[in-house]
This record gives sequence, structure tokens and C-alpha cells, in this order.
Amino acid sequence: MQFSQTRSEHDLLGDRDVPADAYYGIHTLRAIENFRITGIPISTYPSLIQALAAVKEAAALANMELGLLDAVRGEAIVAACREVRQGLLNEHFPIDVIQGGAGTSTNMNANEVIANRALELLGHGRGDYTRLHPNEHVNMSQSTNDVYPTALKIASYSSILDLIDAMDVLRNTFERKAVEFADVLKMGRTQLQDAVPMTLGQEFRTYAVMIEEDQNRLREAGRLVNEINLGGTAIGTGIASHPDYAVVVCRHLKAITGLPLETAADLVEATQDCGAFVHLSGVLKRVAVKISKVCNDLRLLSSGPRAGFNEINLPPVQAGSSIMPGKINPVIPEVVNQVAFEVIGNDVAITFAAEGGQLQLNAFEPLIAHSLFKSITHLTQAFLTLENRCVTHITANRDRTRADVENSIGLVTALNPYIGYAAATAVAVEAHSTGRGVVELVLEKGLLSREKLAEILNPEMLTRPQAFAAAS
Repeated sequence: MQFSQTRSEHDLLGDRDVPADAYYGIHTLRAIENFRITGIPISTYPSLIQALAAVKEAAALANMELGLLDAVRGEAIVAACREVRQGLLNEHFPIDVIQGGAGTSTNMNANEVIANRALELLGHGRGDYTRLHPNEHVNMSQSTNDVYPTALKIASYSSILDLIDAMDVLRNTFERKAVEFADVLKMGRTQLQDAVPMTLGQEFRTYAVMIEEDQNRLREAGRLVNEINLGGTAIGTGIASHPDYAVVVCRHLKAITGLPLETAADLVEATQDCGAFVHLSGVLKRVAVKISKVCNDLRLLSSGPRAGFNEINLPPVQAGSSIMPGKINPVIPEVVNQVAFEVIGNDVAITFAAEGGQLQLNAFEPLIAHSLFKSITHLTQAFLTLENRCVTHITANRDRTRADVENSIGLVTALNPYIGYAAATAVAVEAHSTGRGVVELVLEKGLLSREKLAEILNPEMLTRPQAFAAAS
């Protein structure tokens, strides 16, 4: 017996043959043909697929509880949703991440996959929609306009948690390095010019604090995306849903996801508003800008090795040049810089997409979704890569940093309380004009004893506030 390799499905535009072994249906097929933009399928973002399935499962449970969906179909839908949430059907979500229709194709892709898997679980063939229909049963009490943004918020929140965890890994490593480098005296710099002494440990602890601050801002942004518009259906009025549906479906969705979700106070406003995504993207841009600044510092501090700062050594992870033998480049900070540039660009795209919405719906949420997930996933990998391939293996050039302090004219600022402003100025002028070191000149002029100078040059003395006798 020979089996057909396709099955026929029908929509408002007519009939089409769908691959017989596909869980998706005719709407997904048309979307595959219509949106050949990036070549990146929505399955690239498993968190979005899982979130869609969670929404569909919650909807089925709510519709059963309200007496709108019979238990046989409802339980089959729930079982299919749980398989999707486990990642068992990811390959059946092939449509492009960038699509017209405000996410309708993504919603229908989920409806069709869940419907056809539920049909199988009931002992029927794929495409036998008279028994269980993608729209009538899987999409009951729903619209793309409340399903898609709700799924996007759930997926964003779970992805934010992954990013925060990755940031924690790098933050902890910077903290460890701060302890390791606590006694490494070096010159601090402002505007790339010598300023006053500090320790390398203080410098690295700064990076840990910066990351922790951004983690807190991400948690705050996460709270905003926990407000959902599920139950608003088409434009927020709740048309075609039960009066109690919004409350019941949110309760089920909270139980499924474990997230502190809450239904928006005004579903009409929530259906058209993308402010939470804009805010989250702005925080991601902040994270990107600051970690890029850290990478700039690492590249500067390791520059050389003979003709640069050469204060720290980055681990050599690959040969740096096809023409210059022995050259090693700071490739890990460089790749993180590039991720940061991408995130900044994504924020611009999200800004325009959110601004471009009209009236009761924003049609450009697929671009928002794609841009957000790129930013979050790429930043997550960037933090882990920077920690594992770079920061954890950084070493300090202690002799170089100490010599720079002793030779720097900036050292006179630290000596000023001990030798006076006039003497400190004279030493600075002579050091600058002759190229001689500050320590050398102070000892030669008898301004301080060698023992007193050694005491002053202790990192504990140079890098913290000290009590001095009042000037006469």
C-alpha cells in the first residue's frame, strides 16, 4: 500500500497540499512561502515556543473549567501543549521570525501543531479538523493580539533570568579578581592621563559593582513584563470570550509558568501598548553599554605588550595575525564589544517598532520579539564567554604597575600632604622636564626618608582617605 506524501487543507484562500508528516498546517505553509526574510525560524527561540504552548495550555484549562470546551478535546490539547513545552516538536515551528500580521502566523503555527498532535493523541489523523480544529478549539477565547504579546512577555522574563544568572558568573569572577589584585598598586587615570594611585583590585571591584547594579535594573524591568493582556482577545474588549475567562486563564497560566503574572487593569490599553518592551530594551542597552566599557578597559590595560599599558595579561586564546608573528589580540573583549553594538542597534529597532503601532494594535511585535531575543541571548553568551575565556585567566604585571606609580608625576598628589604643595609642584615640574621619577627626586632632595616614602607607597595608605595634621 502506498501512502500519500501530502494532505489537503483548506483556508479562506482555497486548498493547499501540506506535507503529510508535518504537524503544522495550511496557514503555516503560506507563512513559510510569504516570509522568506531572515532564514531564522521561530524555533530558534525555544523560550517563545514554550511560552506559546503554556498560553494554549492555560486557555484549554480555563475553557474546560468554564464549560466551553469538552474534556476529551481539552485534555488532548493540554497533553499536546506539554509535549511542545518539553521541546519535542520544535522542528515543526519553521516560519520566519520576521513576519507581517502582528504575529498571527506564529499563533497559527502553534494552533496547528497543537491541534494535529492532539488529534494523534485521540487516535485521528493529522488534518482531521472536523474532530479538533486549530481555531475553534486550540484558539478558543483567544486572539493573536493577546496570545502573542503574552507569550513574548513570558519568554522575555525567563530569558532575563538566564541573563541575570550569566551576569552573576562574571560578577563573581570580578569579585575574586578584586581580592587577588588587592595589593597591586597602579596609577588611576582620568581622560587617559595619569591621575592618582589606586589598586588593580579596586578597579576590578568596580566592574563587579557595575554588573550588580545592572542585574537589579533587569529585575525591575522583569516586573513590568509580568503584566499581561490575555483575555483581551482582538483589541482588549474581550469579545468572543467568557466574562470570567481573563481571571481564570491568568490563574492557570501562573500555575503553569510559576511566574507572578497579573492581568492588566485596562486590557484595551495593554493590547496596544509596547512600553514594557521598550523599557526592557533600554535596560538591555544599558547593560550592553556598560559591559562594552569594561571590555574597552581590558583592551587598554592589556595593550602592548611592550609599547602599551601592559598592566594586565589577557589569556592567549588564538594567534592574532596572519602576517605578524607572535601577535596576540584581545579577541574575547572584542567579540563582546560587537555584541554590545548589536544590542544598541536592536534597541533602535525596538523603539521604531513600538512607535510605529497604530490605534488598537501594534503590528510590529515580531520585530520587537526578534530584536529582544537576540539582545538577551547574545548578551547571555557574551557574559559567559567573557568570564570563561578571558577574565578568569587574567594576571597582573605587578612590577610594571609599581614602576608606573613610582615614575608617574601623578604621584605628587599623594605626596602633597606630606611635603607641601610648593615642594610637590617643584618635584612635578622637574620630573616632567627631566623625565626622572618622582620617588627618585623626593629622595634626592631629602623631602622624605626612604622609610617614610615606603610607608606612604603602601597601597593601604595610597588608595584610601587618610587623616592628616592641619596645615600651619
